[in-house]
Amino acid sequence: MKINKCNMVNLILIAIFAIALVWAMATFGRDFVLLIDNPYEFRQWIHSFDKFSVIVFIGVQILQVVIFAIPGEIVQIAGGYIFGTLLGTFYSVIGITIGSLICFLIARVLGYKFVRSIVSEENLKKFDYIINNPKGETVLFLLFFIPGMPKDALSYIAGITPVKFYNFFIITLFARLPGIFFSTYIGANLGSKNYFMAALVAAIAVILFLIGLYKKDFIMEKLNKL
Repeated sequence: MKINKCNMVNLILIAIFAIALVWAMATFGRDFVLLIDNPYEFRQWIHSFDKFSVIVFIGVQILQVVIFAIPGEIVQIAGGYIFGTLLGTFYSVIGITIGSLICFLIARVLGYKFVRSIVSEENLKKFDYIINNPKGETVLFLLFFIPGMPKDALSYIAGITPVKFYNFFIITLFARLPGIFFSTYIGANLGSKNYFMAALVAAIAVILFLIGLYKKDFIMEKLNKL
């Protein structure tokens, strides 16, 4: 069986991507565990980089989106805990936007087969109406906006849709902003020991997340009809 140059390039890029993921997890895996187990220790680790702490945090956000093994909300909460609401939101938006664009470009270059290898066939079928819809940008915006949707996986799926790069940039930037802000606000209140406000906002966020999670099939069906 002959392998053309295009397929060979794709195989090389996939191999590079896989090696990069293994290296990233081997290098930063312990710190991701710290992030989940103890936000205080994670904050100490981030601050240990001194003037590069912001760059490291943004890098963690990018990595979280590209790998999407850890819920993004946890990293966003950590951002608020470390930097406060405004700066935490700002840094998280930068990292998440860059990470989302990387996912989009990887999928755009490597194509459907690659996306199918990292995103379940079930999810691909659910979002099929976006993949084959040249005017699916409004639906994509709503999916990124609604809590409980698999947004990081959606960034890969968006790469195999007709959505243009610039339009996806606008979608992921503004649709995800409210969710990032609320998660960061929770973290900031935890950092300042304002536990009542943190619990109140967290309760609202969890309710919205659960509604989006358990009603996502119903929501996607309605969007599909649109």
